[in-house]
Amino acid sequence: MTQPNSPIDPASLDSLDAIADCLADAFEDGEGDVVAAALSAVAQAPGLPALAAAVGVPQQQLAAALASGEFDLDLTLEIMKVVDLHMSGGRGGPN
Repeated sequence: MTQPNSPIDPASLDSLDAIADCLADAFEDGEGDVVAAALSAVAQAPGLPALAAAVGVPQQQLAAALASGEFDLDLTLEIMKVVDLHMSGGRGGPN
């Protein structure tokens, strides 16, 4: 979980669960700069290959899209599905 106004260390995002937690926190916060920082951190994360596999997008394509902040609605929805699946079975979510 990220703390308000604290930078996200991409190295800490070493699993799909860690990425899902980070993105869920950012989406919950709802501030554009927080979401952008989370997406940028995920683009550099060691766990990115797991997210790319779950989303069904080549790793380099996903990293470039996340880093640039320019991706389509389909990719956004796929990422949100992965986050939702991990949250519903993970931290504090209903099973």
